[in-house]
Amino acid sequence: MNHARLFLALVLLFSVLAVGQESAITIIQRSVAANQRDWEAAPALDCFEQDYVKGGSKTYEDIMILGSPYERLVAVNGKPLPSSEQAVEKRKLDNEIAQRRQESARKRARRIAKYEAERKHNHALMEQLAKAFDFKLIGEQKLNAHDVYVLQAMPRPGYQPPDMDSQALTGMRGTLWIDKASFQWVKVEAQVMRPVSIGHASCFD
Repeated sequence: MNHARLFLALVLLFSVLAVGQESAITIIQRSVAANQRDWEAAPALDCFEQDYVKGGSKTYEDIMILGSPYERLVAVNGKPLPSSEQAVEKRKLDNEIAQRRQESARKRARRIAKYEAERKHNHALMEQLAKAFDFKLIGEQKLNAHDVYVLQAMPRPGYQPPDMDSQALTGMRGTLWIDKASFQWVKVEAQVMRPVSIGHASCFD
């Protein structure tokens, strides 16, 4: 290959990489914005949450009850629970409602404060994810009923974590599946690349 062709090939290669990087940045920015909207709306809304576990998935209805959510199992592997199991989950929900209605003002305040603290912690960690990693768009696919972008996340050189929880991000890498329409996270997989010291403890795979 002569020098002119080599130069042209390099220009094309870097152009493709630049487009892919810009796409990944745009996707992450829109995803962060979508998560921000969800976070702000969460206390006023009931919603559904799908958790992927080994061997399948579980779908929960998150119901706000007197200031904090309750997770009610409604489906396993995408299939609604049998009527007998639905009845069990309904009894659990009724018992939880009854308990919360009878709790003291002090106990209720502690429960709500714990929920708000967890919300703020999770939101702060979510914001750090966009700063702690370099993202690369590696493809698009169909995941269940979602058309998704697939992004690879690698630790960003020079990232300075602001707290101990964020410190753990420096030793991790991951893959994100982000819905193409809503830019919400459909699935996340994370791996620990190396142990990270957090105070007197360490995180291991």
